[in-house]
This record gives sequence, C-alpha cells and structure tokens, in this order.
Amino acid sequence: MSGGLLVAGTTSDAGKSVVTAGICRWLVRRGVKVAPFKAQNMSLNSFVTREGAEIGRAQAMQAQAARVEPSALMNPVLLKPGSDRSSQVVLMGKPVGEMSARGYHGGRQEALLGTVVDCLEQLRSTYDAVICEGAGSPAEINLRRTDIVNMGIARAARFPVLVVGDIDRGGVFASFFGTTALLSAEDQSLVAGYLVNKFRGDVSLLEPGLDMLYGLTGRRTYGVLPFAHGLGIDEEDGLRVSLRGAVRESVVAPPHGEDVLRVAVCAVPLMSNFTDVDALAAEPGVVVRFVDRAEELADADLVIVPGTRGTVKALAWLRERGLADALVRRAAEGRPVLGICGGFQVLGERIEDEVESRAGQVDGLGLLPVRIRFERAKTLARPVGSALGEPVEGYEIHHGVADVRGGEPFLDGCRVGAVWGTHWHGSLESDAFRRRFLEEVARAAGRRFVPAPDTSFGALREEQLDRLGDLVEEHADTDGLWRLIEGGAPGGVPFIAPGAPSVGAGGGAVSLGGGAPAAGLSPRPAPSRNRGSAPDPGPQSPDGLDSARNTVGRPGGLEVARDSVQEPDGLDSAPDAVQEPGRLDSARDADGLEVSDVNKEAL
Repeated sequence: MSGGLLVAGTTSDAGKSVVTAGICRWLVRRGVKVAPFKAQNMSLNSFVTREGAEIGRAQAMQAQAARVEPSALMNPVLLKPGSDRSSQVVLMGKPVGEMSARGYHGGRQEALLGTVVDCLEQLRSTYDAVICEGAGSPAEINLRRTDIVNMGIARAARFPVLVVGDIDRGGVFASFFGTTALLSAEDQSLVAGYLVNKFRGDVSLLEPGLDMLYGLTGRRTYGVLPFAHGLGIDEEDGLRVSLRGAVRESVVAPPHGEDVLRVAVCAVPLMSNFTDVDALAAEPGVVVRFVDRAEELADADLVIVPGTRGTVKALAWLRERGLADALVRRAAEGRPVLGICGGFQVLGERIEDEVESRAGQVDGLGLLPVRIRFERAKTLARPVGSALGEPVEGYEIHHGVADVRGGEPFLDGCRVGAVWGTHWHGSLESDAFRRRFLEEVARAAGRRFVPAPDTSFGALREEQLDRLGDLVEEHADTDGLWRLIEGGAPGGVPFIAPGAPSVGAGGGAVSLGGGAPAAGLSPRPAPSRNRGSAPDPGPQSPDGLDSARNTVGRPGGLEVARDSVQEPDGLDSAPDAVQEPGRLDSARDADGLEVSDVNKEAL
C-alpha cells in the first residue's frame, strides 16, 4: 500500500482542485509516482479517457499535473446535474441513468463505498502516493452517514486530512475551527491541519492568528498560498457562480495583429465543458466573455453556443432572452457563430428528444442542415481528424445523434457560411487548427486580427501546472506534508467540542489496514522551511480507529461495516453493471423521480 492525503475544504471552491493538482506536480517533480483521486464528483465539466470512460475534467487536469494517463479509477462516481433535484449518475465512466438527490443520498450513495474503496486500493497498489480531493465540506453533518468522498474515504484509507480555506472570502479562522468542531471524535483524529489559500499581503500579519488557531485546535497550518491570477484551470462546475459578464483571463500580451478579437459565449443553463473556450482565451488579443443578453452579442466577432446538459432547456432559454433571434440575424449577415455539442444541436433544424428532456420533437434555430435524435446510449469517444487543412483531436460526450443533411463537412458536423457546428469538445486545443479557425473568424468579422504563430496551449497548460507546483513548494511546508503522506495523521491531536454524534458503523466506518508508513515509497523530498505555520506538534503514525462493527474481511486488510453498507460488485465486475449505459427505462424513485433499471442493479 502507498501513502496518501485527503485535501478537504471549508467550502466549495476553496481551492481543493488546484491544491491537489499542485501537490501532485510538486511530488512528481521529485520522483514520486503519484495519482489523483476523487471518489465522487459533481460537475458538468467532464472528460473522456483513452479507454472511453467519462470522468471529471478536474481529475483529468490533476492526472496531467501528476504526468499520468487519466482513468476511471481516479473518479469512479461522477454526478452530472440535470436540474436542482436530479443528476445523471456516471459509474466507472459509464452512465447508469438519472437519480434524484433524495434517492442518491437515501442509501444508494453509501452502497457505492465498496466500489470507491476498490478503486482507491488499485491506485494505492500502483502508485507511491495517492492525493485525494474531497467535495464541498467534510462538515456537512446532514450527509455524513452516507459520505463516500470526504471523511468516509479518509476513514476507509486512514488518510490524514488537510483542510483548505479560502481567506479571500473572509472568515477563514472561523471556518477552520468550525469545520473541525463539527466532526466526530473519530473524524477529528484524522484532521492533521490546515492550508490557507489565496492570501494577499504580508504573511507575518497572519501568523498571530495561525498561532492562536494552533492553540485552539492543536493543529498546525501547513502553509499560506498567495493569491495567484490565472490558475482557475478546469473548474469543476459553472453552476455555483454567475458567469454573466465574467471575463476569462487572457495571456497578458498585445494582439499580434492590429485588432483584438471579441468572443461572446452564451451562458446557457446547465452549461457543460465551458473549458472549451480556454484555448481561445490563451491567444494574445482574444477577449472571451460570458453573456446572457442579446445586446451583448452586438460587438462580438464570434459567438459560441457551448455544450449543455439540457439542450431543449437551453434552446428555450435562448428564445426567451432574445438571443435566438440575435443568432439568426448574425447568420443572415454572415457573422461567425460556433456551436459545440449541445450548442451544435441547438443550431440544427429539429431535435427529437425522448431521453434528456422527453419533450419530443422541437424545432431548432435552423441555421445548420442537421436533425438531432437523442439516443439512450451515450456517445463517449476520442476522435481524431482534420479541418481547415489542419489536424484536430477532441472528445465527445453526448446522447444526441446528428443526421447531417448538407453544408460543408466540419469535425463530423457541418458548416454553412460563417456558422459552424460540431460535437467535438476540446478541438480548439489543437494549435494549428485553432489558428486557422481564428483567421476564418477574423476574415468574416472584418477584423485585422492575426493569431500569434507560436501559441501552444499545451505548453501554457504545463506552465500553469508548474506554477501550481511552485506555489506548493515555495509557500507550503513540504517537509510536513511529506510526513503526512508517508506516515499518516499525527497522533494525540485534541478533540474540539462539540463534535458530531459518532456515526460508528452507521456512518460506513471502514478500514484499509493499519496506519503505519507505507513501504516502497520514493525517496522523501528535500525539507523546506515552514512558511507561516504554527509549531509542529510532531506528526506520528495513526494508532488506528477500530470503530467498525460486525466487519467482513476484504483483501489487503480492508474492513467494511456490515450493518451499514450494502456492498456492490467489486471493481472488476462494476462495468458489467453498466453495460447498457443509455437505458432510462421507466422506474420510480422514492420521491417520484425517474431512475433507470440499471440504477437498481448498479446502485
């Protein structure tokens, strides 16, 4: 077994994803074979692995930071919201149907603990270290009984927990203390300490607070990361923030030509994979913004209708806000429009949907000679091709099947005049193709914009990941972090009242063997001084929390509480449970929302 760490957060968007990526990049640069892991992710930003599995895009980014190929093992459960109350459940990279939040948290989530732990075990048997990312906050006490992604997985693996807090939001000390104090004694024993994120100013002014926090909790702060612009790469979800008017950060460089190029992205409901536009924002002189009003399209040189988990809903939203009429006028005037995935479907003539919205036949905007029929099976692919005379790579994630009836071929979609449509995500990351596409857009828009000849999106992404690694190496106590990864949570940390009622076996308490340092780890990275942290209480190997009752033996020392978990099939047989990923046969969950027959088997 390898060592590991769980990066939790006081809130959503505290910086867990980028901190996890930064730790992975720091470790791999020092010769440690490391893998990322997130047991359960809720996101509309997803990615397709080479084996055709759908995982959270943040985990794909973290795998790149670790310089390993992403796989379904790194994100075994992905939830893709379709409304405020239901999500598509993707298990081991394949969809198993729609499920209500009440149904999922009512027991089915807990039943996935065995599969999640199996995935983590496989990673630990292959890598020197596994850096896990939590979700939301570990102190969501209403969900603790069924938790499989925060303290549930930390308890299973005996991993120490590093809690990240975003000081830019304010209240970071209260958040650290309150997060710890709301956990049970068993969970608190795994909370090793804290990491302050997005600090602005002189860290010496913060140190008295860190000392007081140590006095209150007995837990040290393992670093203070400064605020850094341009590091919000591959965010997990666009649902938590209003994107209207948001400007994606561009490279700080003047335009290569005489003009800038303005790109407006329609912020459609349930927007997915909005990271498709990151490659455009990386070009000097390209300004990207998200919009939700028709008048904001007036000065745009290119309008993008992005992917969405609700094509019919997005189409209605475009019509309600006058954006649909503005897109039709643009097309008639020969002004550029690009539709990607769900946005491509919206631009077609007709949509037949008995799967996603179940709205039946709906008229599209009619800008492209395409008819879309939604299939129950989901297309997950990594296509390679060419367009505009240049090689292109991408990935596909969609239920809609396109019947293209005219126009010029374009990445398995089509083009009519200055309107393009494709199901391919990620195509704009192909540098030569992106430059040719922007030349076409500039010509149609009448702009004297010239793409820079040497912009490499891949190189820029590597630079960002290296910057994340630098932040960890320069501003965190890497020596202390390594002790946690190698040796586990420090022993003897105090209990902070009031705590939560002990979940015991009812909370899915599990064990992945003892907490002794893992054998076979790569050489320990060179120590670094502790920047902005309280005195080290002397981390020790955990003494084990034998709180699971009525346990059943599992390979590798794993124990699962029998009275709390209905264990699904193991990892090897999990794909068999989702062999019909698109089936959405009518069945009813406890609160009346649709659940597929596949769900009842796999969950």
